[in-house]
Amino acid sequence: MKKIMSFILVVGVALFLTACGANEGSSSEADSNDKVKVVTTIAQIGEPLSVIGGDRIEVESLMGPSVDPHLYNPTQSDVATVDGADVILYSGLHLEANMIEMFNKISESKPVLAVGSVIPEESLLADAEGVVDPHIWFDIDLWKQALDAAVEELKDYSPDDADYFEENKQAYFAKLDELKEEAEVLQDIPEEQRVLVTAHDAFGYFGQMHNMEVIGLQGLSTEDEIGVSDINDTIETIQEYSVPAIFVESSINPDSIEAVIEGAQDQGVDVSLGGELYSDAMGDPDSEEGTYIGMYRHNLETIYQSLTEGDE
Repeated sequence: MKKIMSFILVVGVALFLTACGANEGSSSEADSNDKVKVVTTIAQIGEPLSVIGGDRIEVESLMGPSVDPHLYNPTQSDVATVDGADVILYSGLHLEANMIEMFNKISESKPVLAVGSVIPEESLLADAEGVVDPHIWFDIDLWKQALDAAVEELKDYSPDDADYFEENKQAYFAKLDELKEEAEVLQDIPEEQRVLVTAHDAFGYFGQMHNMEVIGLQGLSTEDEIGVSDINDTIETIQEYSVPAIFVESSINPDSIEAVIEGAQDQGVDVSLGGELYSDAMGDPDSEEGTYIGMYRHNLETIYQSLTEGDE
């Protein structure tokens, strides 16, 4: 059934683009002085580009707060939105697994870039089965590379704005460097408590960058099943390292983490809920957590406070 629905969607995309193509000649000339219309899948791409692009671009992200990109299926509304875009940017590395066919089809007529594709293979993490971890935005240095590729795509589309985009990018990257310095506070967490337990394995790059051990109940994708053994293994790790707190994620059902807390308490292991982290989705667009920097800073502060509580 899933394959049939994907086939229907691809056919629909093709018919939609064919029907709209007849009007492209005159409309593209009429719109030549308009802002560059950019569509992204996740806000981790879209929000930084809205800062870098300033008043020269118009950005729309298909996936909002609490949306899980691993499970997301494109709608007919998404098809229309993408068709109206000048440039389409997605994360790639199999994050938006159910949208690949659509992007491949649309790339025949529009600029489409998977920003994760520019990351060198040796910089990518993978699980025991060799599945690549797509959550590269948690490594600030890697995400700068991905955003740089996105900006180059904008420059190619609108060369007259290239200098403007470059200047804004450099200013934004300077803020990312400051954020990286802020993250050094995590090194103040006692080494034996520098263990991050979350609902799914989205924080591997975060852990590597900040010297933390990361444990996710689910695998790299939220399609992975959680078994009783996963919960019991996590409880053993919590007990072994005296982990004071574990975390839910804004885009993931909290039941699995709550099951770990209950199971730990039943075994006399004291662990609390440390708070909510943003992983696959950012916060509300009108909030500080709706920005990439604000989202990252929220995670830093939440993790630090929860893992050091009682140590001061």
